Amino acid sequence: MAANSSGGVRGSPLDDGFGDDLVSDWYIYETAEPAVPQDNTFPSAIPDCDPTISPRLYHACMAPISLAVLLGLSLLVKRRRLRRGCWNGVPGLLSPANFLEEEGNRGLVAAVFGILFSSLCVLVLDRDPLPLVPNSSQHSRGKASTAPPCSTAGEPPCRLFTLVPTESARRLCSPPGLEYWKILALLYYPAFYCPLAACATVGHRAGYLVGCLLSWCHCVVHIWQKVDCPQSPKIYRYYSTLSYVPIILCLVVLSLWYPALLIRSFTGHDETLDKEVSGRGYYKKYLRAVLSKRPRKGSPSKLEESLLHRVRAYLCSYIYAPEEGFQLPLKLILSLTTSVVAVYQVALLLLVAFVPTIQIVRAGMTKDVVVLLVQFGLVPSENPGMPGDMEKELSTVKHYLWSLEVCYVCSLVLCCLLTMAMLLRTLVMHRSNLKALYQGAVLDVFYKAHILRPSRQAIVCWMSFASFQTAFACLGLLIQQVIFFICSAAFTFLVVIPLQSGTSTHLFRLVQNMWPFWLTLVGAVLAQNLAAHSQFLEHHPLRKELTNRRALYIVTYLLFPVNVLVGVLAGVWRMLISALYNAVHFCQLDISLLNRGVETFDPGYHAYCHYLKTEVSQSHPVMRAFCLLLLQPPRPRGTPEPRPGDVEEGIQLMQSTKAPSGGGRLRQSRARWWLAYTLLNNPSLLACRKNALCDPTANGAQLSPQKP
Repeated sequence: MAANSSGGVRGSPLDDGFGDDLVSDWYIYETAEPAVPQDNTFPSAIPDCDPTISPRLYHACMAPISLAVLLGLSLLVKRRRLRRGCWNGVPGLLSPANFLEEEGNRGLVAAVFGILFSSLCVLVLDRDPLPLVPNSSQHSRGKASTAPPCSTAGEPPCRLFTLVPTESARRLCSPPGLEYWKILALLYYPAFYCPLAACATVGHRAGYLVGCLLSWCHCVVHIWQKVDCPQSPKIYRYYSTLSYVPIILCLVVLSLWYPALLIRSFTGHDETLDKEVSGRGYYKKYLRAVLSKRPRKGSPSKLEESLLHRVRAYLCSYIYAPEEGFQLPLKLILSLTTSVVAVYQVALLLLVAFVPTIQIVRAGMTKDVVVLLVQFGLVPSENPGMPGDMEKELSTVKHYLWSLEVCYVCSLVLCCLLTMAMLLRTLVMHRSNLKALYQGAVLDVFYKAHILRPSRQAIVCWMSFASFQTAFACLGLLIQQVIFFICSAAFTFLVVIPLQSGTSTHLFRLVQNMWPFWLTLVGAVLAQNLAAHSQFLEHHPLRKELTNRRALYIVTYLLFPVNVLVGVLAGVWRMLISALYNAVHFCQLDISLLNRGVETFDPGYHAYCHYLKTEVSQSHPVMRAFCLLLLQPPRPRGTPEPRPGDVEEGIQLMQSTKAPSGGGRLRQSRARWWLAYTLLNNPSLLACRKNALCDPTANGAQLSPQKP
């Protein structure tokens, strides 16, 4: 009975007729012999390409090697630095980078972070997120059958769709455990690329040699894979190759950086103290730049500044120029690198997701679709009620689609340029804020006093600062693209195209019919300004006074309704300007998009403030220089021993062999005043000074920190 009923259903007319029509309406398949010859506009389906070195083989070979390198470097670091026995030399965790140190291979670490973030961007859209595990995208479904994935008897395979499938088909094609594998891949890729940075942190020739081999292997394999398979069916035929461009460039940088480090280790003659204490060279330069007496160049007064000078100064504020004696922390370098890579990846995805699709739609536009658009009034036509040849209307629709494509590309280019300009402006603001906090000017950075010391929240914000900057750059670019594309498209279709064709749109008709209203508003605003200048304001040589108050009250009362309408327009303008300003400055974490008093609710600015607290409290150049002076090795017996006050007072890293007697007291007084100025502006150094100096008379005769 059941078999007969099922057979009846299968053989019913509904199944033969309606089912075929339903499938043909919702799915488009690639046929083996197309009826129409293919051209470049409608390319055939791109088959899956299997490179000679598959991703699974690549990760299966390189992952154990990376783990072995980490273990070997940990053994090398422990036995080289601690110089203890075997039990005390148990290998520990190897840091990929010293984030709070001011010197080191900063470009190398930035390249590794660029590789890591680009891999994560590729991971988001990848259907096989963990190549190390075989068939990770289908692992939870068991062994696949001979039919293609997501296909059953009588159903088309999902991978043959040329158009985007429906949501139900997307759920069918999505493996049930794909999200969990992507979460696991978020932890796998940082561990996989960790040896590329850790080999330079060791500071040993063996580490440099291993880094050369690893970077060369990664670079050769990635280039080989993209040469073997330059095209892929994902989104756009060349999207996979273009998305790997930042990874290949960063690997090329590593392939050149590690050999340079290896050659320098054989030919370089670095000082022993510089090897033992990293960052010494930077602190030398910083103190020399701070303590050097430079003549102040006379700046012209504000009245004498020309408009050209102001414009030049404003443009220079968006260009980061290195300064002698100051360099940005490593965290800021990493945040800038990953933000630039994020801008590239997001812009590439936005470009390949829209432009090829609209080009296909424009090339495949038919007269049937044009007739439908004419009937809806979207395309102008001479006889909309009786469609004729429709050749003119067809060319008009293609011109509209081409204009839409131009608006999209132009807005995307503008968004990328604005985002890059804001990132450069961020570097300038970072330097200004750090220099102010180094000098103790807390109120120049924050609107209220803050204690510059680490805390639980400050450490968490310091850890996530670079990630926040990268994410905000991605979101800022997306928001800008939506806003600028809508604005450019509206301007094009409401103003430019009607002016080209000589037709009037609803916008022109609205402005034409409401010209008395606009004239009234403009006249009211001009009348109020003229009356305020000539009738209600009395000018004196040194002051201005309010006059004709009775007339002022009358005009204020009479113009109240008109000012309400002016206020509506001002409110719309305020909304547009606020949205545009916040969208452009969204990627800047050094400024808050909220008003003072509620800026703590801005997570980006909140993270930035706590990042500054941790960075300044742990990497203050003066504090580091003071600690380095205490770590100086003892001098030979032949040279005179320095006085205890010279270590603290001078903050002078180079001691002269013989000082003249006449200027000795002057230099000593100047050094003490510099010490007093430093301690007053940096109260956090007082505790370090008391703990570091055991002798209470180290700064002269019974001298306290408050009274130098």
